[in-house]
Amino acid sequence: MPSTVVGEFLGTMILLLLGNGVVANVLLTDTKGHGGGWIVITAGWAFAVMSGGMVAVALGAPGELNPAVSIANVVTGVYPLATGLAHVGAQMLGAMLGATLVWLHYLPHWTRTTDQGLILACYCNAPAVRSTLPNLLAEVIGTAVLVIVAGAIGARGVLGATPATNVGSFLVGCLVWGIGLSLGGPTGYAINPARDLGPRIAHALLPIAGKGGSDWSYAWIPVLGPILGACVGAALWARLS
Repeated sequence: MPSTVVGEFLGTMILLLLGNGVVANVLLTDTKGHGGGWIVITAGWAFAVMSGGMVAVALGAPGELNPAVSIANVVTGVYPLATGLAHVGAQMLGAMLGATLVWLHYLPHWTRTTDQGLILACYCNAPAVRSTLPNLLAEVIGTAVLVIVAGAIGARGVLGATPATNVGSFLVGCLVWGIGLSLGGPTGYAINPARDLGPRIAHALLPIAGKGGSDWSYAWIPVLGPILGACVGAALWARLS
């Protein structure tokens, strides 16, 4: 087992705990952050990405925290299939644990929230306008932007220095904030299968008070879209850089 799986597991756990945590803080009834709005949610997710990435990198992992990126790295030959599968497994388990901790952290608030859609939104994405091809395309575009700009963050400039020295996770967090503000409107910018599928599984399994269904008819879009987008973005960046 690659030593990097521990970092990917814990980093993804932090990512989902803080990311879904800010959604719960804004959407659930009687929280201190109730009604904070989209800016609060996108900022919280940016800090979640930064924090999870820092933990993963500090533990010797690449800090992908995203099965789509791991799969793209296998497809483009960055590392072998076994490593990619180990990373994906660690990321999914970390995402489920992070989502479970959100449930425990906000335990009294689930019973006070009567809207099942808001409860589900604390775990996974739903489109603003449900339309299969546009929803899928939005996830493809958002994830491709994520991969291309993340590649630029780690690239060496003309002076031979990488702009991401010691601040890579912070810059990727800023990137995710920008994607959320600019491209997050149609689908909520999953751009990461673990961010959506792991918590969706947790939502289905946990005894969350007042929950409804887990919307499995939509669940494939935030999985396939990011995978396609990451592969396209990684292939394009590899060709251009």
